[in-house]
Amino acid sequence: MSTYIRNFLDYKELLKELVNRDVKTKYRRSVLGMLWSVLNPLGMMVIMSIVFSHVFRGNIQNFPVYLMCGQVIFNFYNEASTVAMGSILGNSALIKKVYVPKYLFPMSKICSCFVNLMTSFAALLIVIIATGTQLKWTVILLFMPVFYIFVFSLGMGLLLSALVVTFRDLQHLYGVLITALMYLTPIFYPIEILPDWVAGIVGLNPLANIIEMLREVIMYGTVPDGILHLKCILSCTIAMTLGLWTFYKQQDTFILKV
Repeated sequence: MSTYIRNFLDYKELLKELVNRDVKTKYRRSVLGMLWSVLNPLGMMVIMSIVFSHVFRGNIQNFPVYLMCGQVIFNFYNEASTVAMGSILGNSALIKKVYVPKYLFPMSKICSCFVNLMTSFAALLIVIIATGTQLKWTVILLFMPVFYIFVFSLGMGLLLSALVVTFRDLQHLYGVLITALMYLTPIFYPIEILPDWVAGIVGLNPLANIIEMLREVIMYGTVPDGILHLKCILSCTIAMTLGLWTFYKQQDTFILKV
């Protein structure tokens, strides 16, 4: 473990440069730059609020904030896992030329998306102010769902980036899987309207648990209970274990397959 920690510290500056490169590249030649990280979720929130607020009018109080909490978490996971998946293939030329710890590539993608996540919370704050939502002291617990979604996304990013080197079709299949995951995540609907057997499946969705925790600390002013924490910790542990194990087993063969 000390060897891995020392290795990470030796290359931390490279990680910073990779993150800076990704952030700058994403907004290159854009007039508004990182402001799009605020405008995009706001625009989607307005559209989805118009579409779904009438459908769930009696089921969800303060629908815009409810929707925005779900969007912020799901959009981060969607973007982070997708770009991390292609990080090894996208840096194949560098991998073939010099030695670089290969985990830095998916990690840098996750971290650059994390920067966007932080700016997305500005959009959430705008919606909270616009709707007159009263924030309680539990908002200081915001770091908990943010930490869980980062760790879970990192684990899945490592797993996907390793698998796609061997199974290239995963790049095309993942879009379908993400769409299915979106509908199995209570972003714009309350889980109470689902049949019991469907609600049971949704309850196993790690993103659903993290979103629920975010809504509890922001909308409802409640402290997440131990069961919810255990669900989040379990999903993060599974994702990181699978991600690290798969990446470690596959990384020596990357140079032969990229």
